[in-house]
Amino acid sequence: MRPEIVAHRGASEHRAEHTRAAYELALHQGADGLECDIRLTRDGHLVCVHDRKVDRTSTGRGVVSTLTLDRLNQLDFGQWHHELPESADDLIHEPLAQPSAEQHERGLLTLEDLLGLLKDTPRPVKLFVETKHPVRYTGLVEAKLIAQLRRHGLSAPASKEESRVVVMSFSRLAVRRVRQHAPQLPTVLLLDRLPTTMRSGEMPDWADITGPGIHLLREHPDYVARCAEQGRDTYCWTVDEPADIDLCRRAGVRYLATNAPAHTRRHLDSGPSATVGQALPGE
Repeated sequence: MRPEIVAHRGASEHRAEHTRAAYELALHQGADGLECDIRLTRDGHLVCVHDRKVDRTSTGRGVVSTLTLDRLNQLDFGQWHHELPESADDLIHEPLAQPSAEQHERGLLTLEDLLGLLKDTPRPVKLFVETKHPVRYTGLVEAKLIAQLRRHGLSAPASKEESRVVVMSFSRLAVRRVRQHAPQLPTVLLLDRLPTTMRSGEMPDWADITGPGIHLLREHPDYVARCAEQGRDTYCWTVDEPADIDLCRRAGVRYLATNAPAHTRRHLDSGPSATVGQALPGE
């Protein structure tokens, strides 16, 4: 079975991560799922930002948890991610890259905005939400997330397989909190290392899906099969290289997180001989 393609922070190879433009492009490219990271602002809003600070991805500076939503809305979160001209000659004549999206699509994206985009999508698309830790607000992040999902009617799906939202974290405590507050939501325990106790494929009962980085699958290619024997699907991050895509396909990974949904889909559809990175962003 072909892995389901999850757009990591949107189509972040071609648009600035976590912007509306990145997610709209990912949907246009046929992504089966969208992935986002969430943090709390100083005034209690959930926003889609990966880093603790906004310095790398915006025109501002500061820690997300110390900034208000109004202040964050004044920043451009897409200006840093410009697409370069296609040739070196063009670069000489046009040394500054052109913005990768219109300005109104490059502002801060709140989780509320992203949930609205998900609801407006006519085909079924899953949203994989990662709560970031450690943060100053600890468990308040998960509590706010569950409350927001409840308002949208997304916190208690008929079954975990039918759920439109999957919640993830590297923090074991965070995943356990989600299970406690919303037992019907599927959860992913993200892994950047594979403890000896988990190499058999066994997972804690509060985690439905295992979430190894691709570097772990390179070291332990049989891990996915061992998890499947225990009834656990695998979510693998972040997979862009052809050899890694092929590894995930052979191993039986269920969800494949990638920065380039269109390229990854084309490689999966065409077989191992295709090369990621050759297609146009909007294909």
